[in-house]
Amino acid sequence: MILKNNLFYKYIERCLREILFPGTVNCWEKVYASGGNSGRGSYGMLATYKANFVNAFVKKNRVRSVIEFGCGDGNQLRFAKYPKYIGLDVSATAIKKCMKIFRHDTTKSFFLYNPEYFIDKVNVFKCDLSISLDVIFHLVEDDLYEKYMYHLFQSADKFVIIYSSNTEDNALSKGFHIMHHEFTGWVKRNIAG
Repeated sequence: MILKNNLFYKYIERCLREILFPGTVNCWEKVYASGGNSGRGSYGMLATYKANFVNAFVKKNRVRSVIEFGCGDGNQLRFAKYPKYIGLDVSATAIKKCMKIFRHDTTKSFFLYNPEYFIDKVNVFKCDLSISLDVIFHLVEDDLYEKYMYHLFQSADKFVIIYSSNTEDNALSKGFHIMHHEFTGWVKRNIAG
């Protein structure tokens, strides 16, 4: 009997993922290019809840600038009240959609995020607050997750807000596009110290 936390099971799961899954970046570009959206977490009550929390944090802490890694289709951003905002996403289609939605908003800028070519030594993308909302559990490749986390924290001048699952238990993951990470452990090992 193979147990879910068995190393062999994890190895087989990783091999199947590599064969059957086109990769995080390709997956999200296909979602948006085919008319899909950022998912239910960016709509309805969850979107309102996250927006209220982040807006209150921004106001209370006098945050002047926000950078978001994984802005998606921009729906969540409709509820945001940020003085200055930079949205990054791996999907060119999502970035184009955001640029169109917010074309008259002079407080928002959008850029295509390519983790392989994101080196910001002169702090062009440095903001008071760096946010990641419903993104981390979609990062299924280990190297992508590592780069993303470093970029998220390196872009924060003062604060980081993460909204995600915080577990290594992937037994409940549905499909190859979900990989849960215990991000607080990553922060303790790599940032806090």
